[in-house]
Amino acid sequence: MKRNEVIEVKIEDHSFPATGIGMLEGKKVKIKGAFPGETVSARAHQVRADRAKGRYLGIVENAPYAVKPACVHYGKCGGCISQQVPLELQRTFKEEEVKKLFTQNDLSMGEYLGITGDENQYEYRNKMEYTFGDEVKGGELNLGMHLKGMKNSVVNTNACLLIHDDFRKIHDYTIAYFREKDLPYYRVMRQEGYLRNFILRRGINTREIMVNLVTTTQIDFNLDEYRDGLTELDLDYTLVSILHTESDSLSDAVVPEKLNILYGRDYIYEKLHGLTFKISPFSFFQTNTKGAEVLYSEVKNFIGEKKNEIFDLYCGTGTIGQIVSDMADKVTGVEIIEEAVTAANENAQINELSHVHFIAGDVKDVIASLEGSPELIILDPPRSGVHPKALEYVKDFNAKEILYVSCNPKTLVIDLKYLLDQGYEVVKTKVVDMFPNTPHVETVVLMSRVKVNTLF
Repeated sequence: MKRNEVIEVKIEDHSFPATGIGMLEGKKVKIKGAFPGETVSARAHQVRADRAKGRYLGIVENAPYAVKPACVHYGKCGGCISQQVPLELQRTFKEEEVKKLFTQNDLSMGEYLGITGDENQYEYRNKMEYTFGDEVKGGELNLGMHLKGMKNSVVNTNACLLIHDDFRKIHDYTIAYFREKDLPYYRVMRQEGYLRNFILRRGINTREIMVNLVTTTQIDFNLDEYRDGLTELDLDYTLVSILHTESDSLSDAVVPEKLNILYGRDYIYEKLHGLTFKISPFSFFQTNTKGAEVLYSEVKNFIGEKKNEIFDLYCGTGTIGQIVSDMADKVTGVEIIEEAVTAANENAQINELSHVHFIAGDVKDVIASLEGSPELIILDPPRSGVHPKALEYVKDFNAKEILYVSCNPKTLVIDLKYLLDQGYEVVKTKVVDMFPNTPHVETVVLMSRVKVNTLF
């Protein structure tokens, strides 16, 4: 086996995230996006004496359990990778991958409560962030997701199955309109062009929709006609917000510099667990509303009895802190993004939660100045996990319990090992599948203090 050689591998095992493992020429080969029972083709790289990695190219022979992928974009779009795997088996694979990480790190899961998730495999997303581009150089303008393994090519994902039909109608109108106007998309390397991104959000329980067109300022284009056309679409939901975000950032990520309201307001509302949440264009909110309801129900179940005080660290727009607020006399949240904290405090006022408040700042810096004696600390960090400095302060609070909500089990097990060394033990664990057809999974872990840290 040589680097860049195209190989065929029978997948016999798997690891997180959705990485198939097989043997070839005496080497263990790992291929992301391959599943047990499949024979896949891949391009070899990182070839070592006893192991190698392969870049997935396609399925040579399906697994016996395989079903026909429902989406016409499957195989080209870089989004869903496991549509050929039945939903229940997807969840079994995710469950096994999380368990393996605990076992490999010599960690107990405490009482393991299995995996759960909302029943919807499709049309579950409340947010989509599309990119303008083309599939081939010089091709027609597309609006959609990046081609699998090719960040400079964009597939026109007008028939994506993860979104509601209203999103498809808005997408189709938008791409048709801008193709007719022959406006150039933004090319990152050249730093030239006009059309950048297109973001759609919806409140699934409130049935409100937000449209956000992201462009540069390189062309002065009047968007009144485009706006009027959007308002005339026959939608099931109510279009309450049409926005135009201007950004000349050199970054490929969406960096809002100026926000123009073309129609309605610059926010939508969503309801979760009986509470109302105001969602602004760039605020974080779980992208699967029904899945979030399942996740937060599990969080409340894990908390059990009412606490005197809860710290909600990495709180985002304060969703968890507010949903569990009926289980504490006081809730304090910390989040680095100021806009999110402003929204969190505003939402707390909307929901009349006077005992809940949120602080802006980096957790690793703010936590040192927090005052109180929380019985429970909730950790809901980004994929990178909890900053080591923040973890030191977490253990110094000597909270009776720590509830860790993780979107990345790889960093979860690292942080758990540290907390175990500081006198905590894992009480129970549950896995929540928030994102069917993808490798992503949430893991909820409750830890209890068995030894008090003494500060000298």
